[in-house]
Amino acid sequence: MSRFIRSLVSAVVSAGALVPVSLAGAQARTAQTVFVMSNNADKNEVIEFQREPNGSYRQNNFATFGRGTGGVNDPLESQGSLTLSADHKLLFAANAGSGDITVFRIVHNGLAFTEKVPSGGSQPVSIAQRGNVLYVLNSGGAGSVVAFNLDQNGRLHRIKHSTAFLSANATGGASISISPDGRFVAVVERIANKIDTFRIKPDGTLATAVVTSSPGPGAFSAQFAPNGKLIVSETGPSNIPDGSAISSYIVQQNGSLVAVSQSVATDGAANCWNVISPDGARVYASNAGTSNLAGFSIGAGGELNPLKGTIVGSNPDGSTNLDIAISQDGKFLYSLNGIVGSIGVFQIQPDGTLNAVEQIEGLPHAVGFNGIAAL
Repeated sequence: MSRFIRSLVSAVVSAGALVPVSLAGAQARTAQTVFVMSNNADKNEVIEFQREPNGSYRQNNFATFGRGTGGVNDPLESQGSLTLSADHKLLFAANAGSGDITVFRIVHNGLAFTEKVPSGGSQPVSIAQRGNVLYVLNSGGAGSVVAFNLDQNGRLHRIKHSTAFLSANATGGASISISPDGRFVAVVERIANKIDTFRIKPDGTLATAVVTSSPGPGAFSAQFAPNGKLIVSETGPSNIPDGSAISSYIVQQNGSLVAVSQSVATDGAANCWNVISPDGARVYASNAGTSNLAGFSIGAGGELNPLKGTIVGSNPDGSTNLDIAISQDGKFLYSLNGIVGSIGVFQIQPDGTLNAVEQIEGLPHAVGFNGIAAL
């Protein structure tokens, strides 16, 4: 390798470009596994449920060495407080009560604590990672996004001068996502009903946000699909029963948004979360108020078309399913049912409908669980 190329590679890595990271000691896991976060105010934990050959689930608890906020039901009001790395070798947990982030390595028999670092703001609630850059959304105080470099040992290094602020104080930052081409970060301001798009600079810092008021009321979470379209969950008008919706957008070169499918009905209430299948073909929406799940196909241009009947799966009445996750093989969907203390397990059928397999029981009821991720 020439001196010029070595220097160029070194400069790109140090600048925070979105390049692959090789993680020493991390392991691929093939067993069906789902993680949830307790968000306990005294001792935050990640709880792992790993499926055994006999069909039962083995439970393990891992301390984050940070504090959550406690509460009763969805106290963080966010998506992405528990996030797997893109290669599924690391797990990141937001400790909203103590203002820091915990990093775990995925190992064969559980999770290995790597480190805990300050989030650079107040009340971190959502994390997004791609390549060797990680962004954390802090919803407290002024509301901010802070960038970190992720090294080959799974450790985080805060990028200097990387704090980017939301549109105003106390706007309710609720979710963060990175575009698949590594060019944009999208944030939803839940209280302000706004969507912020930040252009990612070569050094990993963010340009000033382009702020778009959500045409649909109750914007809560936004996720980029593999085709680059931004999918936004909306709780909908407060005076319309089962009025939740989901929208899709194109992010233009300057960061502005153009609607593709606007406020398509999810036929349920309190749709705050969505998850996109690994192949990018479908998106599922969690209707917490009606304890069911809606499904949509994602067209090449970002068009959202309801799957058969729109409602494709249901939890038991009163489950109040919160955040949802899909296994990396695209075969299972999991819902965090915080009020009743369970995880709904659904098998994804070829037509996209959901077959309710079981409810993983054993979690405490109504204690403020937030965050879910699945291998």
